[in-house]
Amino acid sequence: MPKILLVEDNEMNRDMLSRRLKKRGFEVEIAVDGIAGAEAGLTGEHDLILLDMSLPGLTGWEVAQKLKAHANVAGIPIIALTAHAMESDRQKALEAGCDEFETKPVDLKALLAKMNTLLGLEAAE
Repeated sequence: MPKILLVEDNEMNRDMLSRRLKKRGFEVEIAVDGIAGAEAGLTGEHDLILLDMSLPGLTGWEVAQKLKAHANVAGIPIIALTAHAMESDRQKALEAGCDEFETKPVDLKALLAKMNTLLGLEAAE
């Protein structure tokens, strides 16, 4: 069962997404701000990180840069989650080290497809 780190400060988004992922067999750890997300991410205990870009403490862009700078966790895929849907926002997230980008509100089917690809799993049903 893949272990996901969900870094999201909005309680409603966090609860909805974590429940939907758990229902599909993922183990989900939650961090509610950028500082906690960076600390949890640096443990290397996760198979994938879902990272909100607009976080208190450290932004998602700062968290991604921090994680990708550490060799022991640099290979863990990060999917940026953001309400900012401009191509420049996508490019900024990829330049910060995110491997994929998903806009909010999250399209669960699209997100699961990206997660499965990055985790090397079979396609979501």
